[in-house]
Parts: sequence; structure tokens; C-alpha cells
Amino acid sequence: MKFPVTVTPGHQGESLDIDPSREIISLHGANGALLGAVSWHDVIERIAAGDEDIRFAHARAHARAPLAVKVKYTTPEGKQFDSLTGGVGGGGLFIESSQPLAPGTELSIEFALPDRPWEKHKAKAKVAWTRNKPERFLLFPGMGVQFTDIEEKSRHDLVELVAALNRSRATT
Repeated sequence: MKFPVTVTPGHQGESLDIDPSREIISLHGANGALLGAVSWHDVIERIAAGDEDIRFAHARAHARAPLAVKVKYTTPEGKQFDSLTGGVGGGGLFIESSQPLAPGTELSIEFALPDRPWEKHKAKAKVAWTRNKPERFLLFPGMGVQFTDIEEKSRHDLVELVAALNRSRATT
């Protein structure tokens, strides 16, 4: 099946050819010359590896911002780990880990925010999702954890920090 490209800037006049028998999508130039092809596998992997902010936006009640802060987490069995966050939000954190814990694992978490490093925040959380391998050499493996019990002041501090970070990024 051939589909003309009519709206995408810089590609008008080209066409996408979807070949379901070979599971390939090909891009052809306006003159019909093959410009490239990609397997369905690669398309599926790209979509599945997409930005968590987009994939999980429907499930989040709070904005997120990329931020690295030290975090200590403890499993119910008492195993303790020190790591860094890759993102923070009022509803949870992304914790970088080469061996993320299984979804559903409950954790005790302790962290400090960069604007008040002397103030420790504690929370209970559970692993909501995992990324088991690096993606696009930019996204570290780890786990998204959702707070199940956090003091209102800690959540407020997180929400305020995320709002400030997102405002500063929007103006740059």
C-alpha cells in the first residue's frame, strides 16, 4: 500500500510504501527512487522505547522534570541501595539502576532536593514500571516509582521545584 506524503514539512511529494508481507515500511522520493526502509520491528521498538512522559502522561497527576538527585531506597527485605534519579515529580521518581526491581515491589525512599540539601524527604513507593536496558544511548535503565505514602510538605516541595524547573526550561 502506498501513501503519499502531503503535509509533513520537507517531505511533500514523497511516499510511504507499507509491505505487510515483508513487514517493511519504505520511503520513496518524488521521483519514485527508494530513499530508505525500516522494519516493523524497528518501528515497534522505537514506539515502545518512547519517552515515558508521553507514554505515561495519561496516568500521571503531577508534572515531571528531569533532575538528578541522590536517592536511597530500601526493599521490604531490608536491602539498601544508593542511586540517582533521572526525573522527579509530585507523584514519583525515576531511579536509575542497572538492575531495576520488579514492578509492584514496595520501597522506602529517602532523598533531598537541591534547593534544600539539608532537608531529607521520606516516602513509601512502589515500582510502577521498568526500563531494563539503555535506550538511544540517552536514557539509563532503571525504574519509575510511584509514591504510595508521602508527607504533603514533601509532595508540595517536589511540585514547586518541578514547576520552577519547567518554567526555567521553557524560557531558555
